Amino acid sequence: MSLIERAAQRLEQLREAGNQVAGELSVPAGSPELVGAQEDDASVIERAARKIRDAQDPGSASGHVAVVPPPARPETRKDAGASSAPAREVEAPQQSTVTAPPPAKPPAAAAASKAKARESGTELRGPTARRSREVEIDFDRLLARGLLTPNTAQSRLANELRVIKRPLINNCVGKSATEVNNARLIMVTSALPGEGKSFISMNLALSIAMERDSTVLLLEGDPTRPALAEMLGIPPARGLMDLLVDPKLDVSDVMIRTNLGRLSFIPAGTRHEHATELLASTVMEGLVQQLYERYPDRILIFDSPPLLAAPEPRVLAQHMGQIVYVVEADQTAQNTVQEAIATIESCPVVMAVLNKASFREEGYYYYSYYSQPE
Repeated sequence: MSLIERAAQRLEQLREAGNQVAGELSVPAGSPELVGAQEDDASVIERAARKIRDAQDPGSASGHVAVVPPPARPETRKDAGASSAPAREVEAPQQSTVTAPPPAKPPAAAAASKAKARESGTELRGPTARRSREVEIDFDRLLARGLLTPNTAQSRLANELRVIKRPLINNCVGKSATEVNNARLIMVTSALPGEGKSFISMNLALSIAMERDSTVLLLEGDPTRPALAEMLGIPPARGLMDLLVDPKLDVSDVMIRTNLGRLSFIPAGTRHEHATELLASTVMEGLVQQLYERYPDRILIFDSPPLLAAPEPRVLAQHMGQIVYVVEADQTAQNTVQEAIATIESCPVVMAVLNKASFREEGYYYYSYYSQPE
């Protein structure tokens, strides 16, 4: 006889004896968990068979399986006259709690510093994924204008520029007798307009860019009389003035890379009625510092306005490490030269270049000497 048949026979015996097996196996009222468990069973016969197997388990000392009800389970109701039977255990569903990390908050000090920088206009703009545009320099055009080109590296002009650039580069790389702070910041200026400072700025940048280990960023910092972009054949574009008035612009938005691989250029940009004041502002000071830190491998050359034409270049000179002071030979008076030099005494290194000079023997276009104030 099978187990199911024995269970059915046992059930019939219990019913005849007046025992209410259904009462024993019924679910107490008010217990939804047990009601669900009862509905999962196939039939009364299967429950009876399971009950008989539990009673016949040899590991049970009393013939019943003791089940400890889980906490907070309603007490099982027992009918009068019914034998004590263990209730089926229904495990309560487990709940998992996921604790989300608190949102990151910027440090109060950093946030305050950033807000202060934004208010003063000196907030530095970090590097981005933007890429500068590139232009093709027409070297024949440069040559026609008397400027240095890679094809004239052995010309008299190239040799004269080597005399000018060598002490500047030595200061940048720390080969001078004394260390020069901010040596990579070089300003080219003059006392008065028309002495040839932009011509010297361009040739000096081209000459340094032809060095094997030097990279140059040339900035057109004379917005009143810009000349560098026209020398390079570059049409008007955004530049230095736009960086000073638009905090959303990045340096890469206005920088121009050239086919002379080690030379980059930032034009003067859009004309602004307060251009000279902007050059003396804290925004300009912050931009100079940003460029110096952002491009540690570059020599930065600023073509600034004349010293005696406006007071702003004197402010800019205070942030420079080296100054190339251009003097037009046989034209600029001695007292004018002395007055202009007095305005830049705070700069650690000043090199004077005598421009448009001619010597009967050599016909030199440049004559230069190097000086370092006490």
